[in-house]
Amino acid sequence: MFSDTAAKKGVTFPKGFKAAGVKAGIKKSGNLDVAVIYSEEEAAVAGVFTQNAVAAAPVYVSKAAVEDGKARAIVANAGCANACTGEQGMKDAKHTAEIAAKALGCAADDVLVASTGVIGVNLPMDKLEQGVKDAVASLSTEGSVDAGNAIITTDTYSKACSTEVEIGGRKVRFGAIAKGSGMIQPNMATMLSFITTDAAIDSKLLQEALSEITEVTFNMISVDGDMSTNDMVTVLANGAAGNAKITEKNADYKIFYRTLKEICTGLSERIAADGEGATKFLTVHVTGAESFDAAKQVAMSVAKSPLVKTAFFGEDPNWGRVICAVGYAGVPMTPEKTVVKFGGIPVYANGTGASCDADALRKVMGQHDIVIDVEMGLGSAEATVWTCDFSYEYVKINGEYHT
Repeated sequence: MFSDTAAKKGVTFPKGFKAAGVKAGIKKSGNLDVAVIYSEEEAAVAGVFTQNAVAAAPVYVSKAAVEDGKARAIVANAGCANACTGEQGMKDAKHTAEIAAKALGCAADDVLVASTGVIGVNLPMDKLEQGVKDAVASLSTEGSVDAGNAIITTDTYSKACSTEVEIGGRKVRFGAIAKGSGMIQPNMATMLSFITTDAAIDSKLLQEALSEITEVTFNMISVDGDMSTNDMVTVLANGAAGNAKITEKNADYKIFYRTLKEICTGLSERIAADGEGATKFLTVHVTGAESFDAAKQVAMSVAKSPLVKTAFFGEDPNWGRVICAVGYAGVPMTPEKTVVKFGGIPVYANGTGASCDADALRKVMGQHDIVIDVEMGLGSAEATVWTCDFSYEYVKINGEYHT
């Protein structure tokens, strides 16, 4: 799903979608910073948004656009979050949708708006307006790569994927682009994820599917424990594949749901792995908990611990930091029943450190991808959280971010 070829196809892999990314001068770097994704036909739409009480203006505009279950386009910019910008910020977000709608020949309330970047700065609307117009003029079925690069900030690369499945005897395609590297803490993060599909599906079912899937994918990642003001995940489904419209939770729906979940899981893993300054990709898998919520709470406690994250950066198998994080997670646990493993090697069991092969453990700690297993021994529920380490580079990136 994540081959180089698939990444190039991205949001324009499904039929009837075009995209573009252009340079509007919003990013100080002068890189691509305005993206437009467009469906040639009216599409069913679903969205999930940040739960931060200080939500950015584009979040409110896009929430309103999603309410009627249909949309045609997404406009996104990087370099300016348009967050904490008051009444002017709302006007600018709405005007962005109007500019795109006029250029595309659709209604303004069929355009979703997204922004990412520095908080507390007003959008340079003259630059953004020209950027939107240039992007619309550049729309193509080959535009996904540029669109993906136009929404990244501190990411080292744009996350993208595409896949094809059969639903109701028809080939149905899915594609996506996403950005996210810092301020990553559910519910969601400084994360924008735009998913397209040419499947025909009822918008209410689409929303239900996305909301459920987000809980076990995008809401299960953490880079630094900070929740952003601008997060959103959206899906546009334009029906161009010609499958019988999915209106109930039948066999076709199950295939659709499974595929969408695979897309969201893959993007979540990539976002966590590309955390700011990350050198390790950590999967925290908690099993044997009393409930999913308890398992998630334990996994998040481990994933968010600066001491755990710095230990893995230093390749130090300090299991004491992990069991400590499990202990203060705030859910029932019995130390003597809990087992902690690094890369499948037990490092804590029966209330104390476990004897293990030091050379094998050293090899695990030197790897890029490491699984931390926490077995609670209290039930049958489990949860998986994806995170990364804390490096010197993380501090450098965030110490210099505003300037």
